Amino acid sequence: MDFKENSEKIWLENEEGKVVAYVEFPEINGVANVMHTVVDKSLRGQGIAGKLLTALVEKMEKEGRKLELTCSYAIDWFEKNKGHENVLADTKK
Repeated sequence: MDFKENSEKIWLENEEGKVVAYVEFPEINGVANVMHTVVDKSLRGQGIAGKLLTALVEKMEKEGRKLELTCSYAIDWFEKNKGHENVLADTKK
């Protein structure tokens, strides 16, 4: 699976170049906020959302960035996939 990425988004395009899945994480106050994880209905159930988040974790580790989670899917994914807490920001003040 060939994801494309920039500083605030990782996405998958179909053969026609249409975005069919993405995770969006704009930076707010120095922390990347995972706001949306979206997969086209035709691709659901294939593990693509999980692969997007795995790619996001790898990107954050490589770049030394931290995440805050507001997307419900991302929150659930991190709860089920332990061992990635190193990329989560300490947002408790």
